[in-house]
Amino acid sequence: MDKADQKRLLREMIFFRRFEERCFEAYMEHKIGGFLHLYAGQEAVATGVLEMARPGHDYVITGYRDHIHAIKAGAPAREVMAELYGKETGSSRGRGGSMHIFDPTVNFMGGYALVGQPFPLAAGLALACKHKKTDQIAICFLGDGANNQGTFHETMNMASVWKLPVLFVCENNQYAIGTRIDRSTAVLDQYKRVCGYNIPSSQHDGQDIEQVMEAAKKAVDHVRSGKGPYFIEYMTYRTRGHSMSDKTAVYRPKEEEAKWAERDPIRIYGAKLKKAGVVTDEDIKKLKKDVQDEIENDIIKFAEESPAPRVEDLNRYVLDDNPDPRWIGPLQNTY
Repeated sequence: MDKADQKRLLREMIFFRRFEERCFEAYMEHKIGGFLHLYAGQEAVATGVLEMARPGHDYVITGYRDHIHAIKAGAPAREVMAELYGKETGSSRGRGGSMHIFDPTVNFMGGYALVGQPFPLAAGLALACKHKKTDQIAICFLGDGANNQGTFHETMNMASVWKLPVLFVCENNQYAIGTRIDRSTAVLDQYKRVCGYNIPSSQHDGQDIEQVMEAAKKAVDHVRSGKGPYFIEYMTYRTRGHSMSDKTAVYRPKEEEAKWAERDPIRIYGAKLKKAGVVTDEDIKKLKKDVQDEIENDIIKFAEESPAPRVEDLNRYVLDDNPDPRWIGPLQNTY
């Protein structure tokens, strides 16, 4: 990558971190309600994987920790924040909230609240790509906690038998809500679990975006070339608790948290770029200020000033005779 792209990726991760921190603050101010699951600490995975794919062209689907995946896939950050605020200008018109970001105009086919729900949906999207004979692929992000669901095994088997163009990306942050993986799962290395379905797989450092991208390129090329599914496991760590109802994560050892704090993906990539002469400390300071200004003066301002849904529109967008006009074309092209 050239220096401009390297600097852009660093800015993106800084932006994603501040976006999530601002969501935390807005929640504490009672401007965001409902469930809220933050992505801070895992930015290198979504950023790096989708950098190697074709956002807006490929289909992306994930669980409920979904804000950053949506934005990187191409959903406008203003609309994602407005959705969190429950506003009419949100990506789901304020009717989905944090766990149901959805924007088919960029082929982001949603975050889903049910654990394990994205697996079969990703297979369906991949099957559609195969029937349409396009070079599109489906990318399914999942957490390690979802892999004990029956949908995981059913989907892996089906994807392998039908050689579906689907990439499964496991973001192993080592906790399913508050339960550490070694207390719930017999096979700790998640990439090994798909060997029974004859799916190629690999495990990588999820905190180093360069390693994330290197592995993702190999996997994306494999899937797009028609060789069938691929499964990547990235070892990562969320800096906050599972959700806003779990702010302190008291179940995690402080020594463990301190160790992973040293492996912060933004710190790692920033240090690499400084050593390579791509950025200086002043450059990083300016990037952070620019991000802060954009989020506060544009994104938050847009969300706060946008109108709330009207009571008389309660049933709007529910039936197909009154759809959201933004979605008609993309959905027709998909189905």
